[in-house]
Amino acid sequence: MRAGRALEAALGRHRRRVTAAVIVLLTGSAVTAFGVAPLVPDAAELPQRLVQQDLPGDAALQEQLLALDEHSLALYRSDLSRAGDTVDSLLKRLGVDDPEAARFLRTDPAGREVLAGRPGKMVQVLAEGGRMISLTLRSPSPLDERASTHFHRLEIKRLAGGGFTARTAEVPYAVQTRLSSGTIVSSLYAAADDAKLPDAVTNQLAELFGADIDFRRELRRGDTFSVLYEGLMADGEPVAWAQGAGRVLAARFENGGEVHEAIWFQEPGKRGAYFDPKGRSKNRMFLGSPLAFSRVTSGFAMRMHPISGRWSQHKGVDYGAPTGTPVRSVGEGVVSFAGRQNGYGNIVMIRHAGGHETRYAHLSRISVRQGSRVEQGQLIGAVGATGWATGPHLHFEFLVGGAQVDPVRMARASAPVTLSEAARASFAQSARSASLQLSAAAGSANQGERFE
Repeated sequence: MRAGRALEAALGRHRRRVTAAVIVLLTGSAVTAFGVAPLVPDAAELPQRLVQQDLPGDAALQEQLLALDEHSLALYRSDLSRAGDTVDSLLKRLGVDDPEAARFLRTDPAGREVLAGRPGKMVQVLAEGGRMISLTLRSPSPLDERASTHFHRLEIKRLAGGGFTARTAEVPYAVQTRLSSGTIVSSLYAAADDAKLPDAVTNQLAELFGADIDFRRELRRGDTFSVLYEGLMADGEPVAWAQGAGRVLAARFENGGEVHEAIWFQEPGKRGAYFDPKGRSKNRMFLGSPLAFSRVTSGFAMRMHPISGRWSQHKGVDYGAPTGTPVRSVGEGVVSFAGRQNGYGNIVMIRHAGGHETRYAHLSRISVRQGSRVEQGQLIGAVGATGWATGPHLHFEFLVGGAQVDPVRMARASAPVTLSEAARASFAQSARSASLQLSAAAGSANQGERFE
């Protein structure tokens, strides 16, 4: 007891000396370890010996392996229908060898739907040992009024007693936010394809920044873009067809060192629009054209009528485009007429605020109904050659107070959408959030698509 107290007192009196001695001792140990470590032989230089030993057989294990080999698993396989596909070629890619299923797909009206129409349909089968148990087809909705909000689902199932049953439904899309980026090498569309962007999103990008960038003359190799947009999902799978995307929520385009940004924002009770980060509108009340990409074949001027041969005033603008090219409303409004009308052929008329009206003629397809409300940029039909038309094109008219006026002049003169003072704080918060996400995407440009 006394010895312990004496040692404690000695440590207290000589604390600094003891500490120094410990440090010296540890340092010496470290030096010793450093000097000894290299003396350990290199494992790569040690002699090596291969040892083989037979394991005793296990009859029970062998039986289990044989049973597993004989057991067939039911597996899901998915693919897209292709141009030139036959029933046999599609089923072979999906791992199905089932004459009864192939016969059903060839002869049944529901079964023939799998390969009817355009390729690119999403096909999924459940098969066991090559025998088809079920097939699910997902494709764009054939109903014009639901084409932008629903997809078409066909389900074919094998019955327990033999044969198949089929059921169809129009199912609402689910929306998922997606973030993507790309770098220009040759063209905007080539870069967008590399980034796996749907064409609908690329068209919106070109529209958003068309007033800032001449994409035919000013686009440079090394320019970058990033975009946040609504992706459409069909039963949890990203939609494979071209219109598989909704609205662009935010976008950034760097062209020649200059950065352009657009953020979608909607005030309560007002229509949404795009603004730059400082809240300045990038939208006007009317779009410059009802087609995303087009060429004017006949302007608002005197011309020789292609059918009558008479010299007359052309009271609209004609846009040359292939049949089926999507046509969109240039402004928000209500459909006052949707149907067939004399020389106009299939035509859609939309009534806008302020006594304005727009007309879209010679359509091959009409995608809206009379009385329905449409937003700016909404799909309303497709280019065609119905009525008095010598070839596929869109005849577009703009009326004010019932009289036709030059559509191009009206688009340029239309007032921009503005933010109210009450909404600026909320917009600033949305803009900061969008800017952070776009910056993250720009940092990994050309890395393809990501999901949020």
